[in-house]
Amino acid sequence: MTAPEESTFADLGPVLVIIPTYNEVENVERIVSRVRAAVPEVHVLVADDNSPDGTGDLADKIAAEDDHVHVLHRKGKEGLGAAYLAGFRWGIDNGYDVLVEMDADGSHQPEELPRLLTALRGADLVLGSRWVPGGKIVNWPKSRVLLSRGGSTYSRLMLDVPLRDVTGGYRAFRKETLLGLGMDQVASAGYCFQVDLAWRAVKAGFKVTEVPITFIERELGASKMSRNIVLEALLRVTAWGIETRFQQLTGKKK
Repeated sequence: MTAPEESTFADLGPVLVIIPTYNEVENVERIVSRVRAAVPEVHVLVADDNSPDGTGDLADKIAAEDDHVHVLHRKGKEGLGAAYLAGFRWGIDNGYDVLVEMDADGSHQPEELPRLLTALRGADLVLGSRWVPGGKIVNWPKSRVLLSRGGSTYSRLMLDVPLRDVTGGYRAFRKETLLGLGMDQVASAGYCFQVDLAWRAVKAGFKVTEVPITFIERELGASKMSRNIVLEALLRVTAWGIETRFQQLTGKKK
């Protein structure tokens, strides 16, 4: 597959879509193909956490046939946040100006990527949002909807951020935004990694824009969500919120 003669998003600079994987052999080829069809000029980095099901090997085969696809082999499963941070660093080191987060399971629609990139022309960070007008979720049970929406609302109120979908993971960053967030200080690994980055962007004064997306529950493979991931998010957001309120009351900044 080759890139088109004219680049639709050339003004943004080189774009890298980072797709973390762990046991996504059923999904990786499909999602990469959809990304390449949606915006042929972008490059894709599959960041595989040494998947025992052969996801990394399949990604290598895809990359061997398409020079827009790259693979980052990691030693093991260390969490979503660690995979994305490694992908960000790889992308920045290799000259990409825009770094995009996208799930491997198809819940983030590659066909909506042009919407995020278009919005990035006027922003430093674009969030694909399920909770702004036009955003929606397909095939989730009510309990999962309540958990996700409640998590975003709780995070927004505790951290005082003007964002509707703080926990979503479909995002487009400018390189300069990531470099200004203090990535080396990000310790959160799971669900709250997304909260952490969005909060840091707002605190740093970057322009954060939300655009509506349709989030579709995965059809193949197993979800990585767990009770421990949710608990980590709750504890960290609560601690950050208390610290924020204390700083507001005392006038002290960390």
